[in-house]
Amino acid sequence: MKVIRIVLGKIILVLNFVFTPRGVKRSSEAQQQANEKAKALSLYQFEACPFCVKVRREMKRQSVNIELKDAKNDSIAREQLLEGGGRVKVPCLKIEKDGQVEWMYESSDIVTYLQKEFA
Repeated sequence: MKVIRIVLGKIILVLNFVFTPRGVKRSSEAQQQANEKAKALSLYQFEACPFCVKVRREMKRQSVNIELKDAKNDSIAREQLLEGGGRVKVPCLKIEKDGQVEWMYESSDIVTYLQKEFA
């Protein structure tokens, strides 16, 4: 089962590389505003997780650079996810806004949030 997961993960990554979406073009001022908004976000993810790939593709479409945290290989990121969100489940978007922290787990919810905030 582990071998199948590894092989499928590699296939997902290759297909993602081959069919990478194009990012939206913004004026430099609008892109700077988007980058500032993105500083309040962190995505906890696994590299080959298909749901994480879905979220990263939307990040690419929206031309937004969100900090990526590898919850599989980085023990500190994994611990932050467990303590903050309550469970180790990816993808998880950490949103820091007005001194509050929200942990959003579902890939579809994260994609909708990114479209709303950055479209």
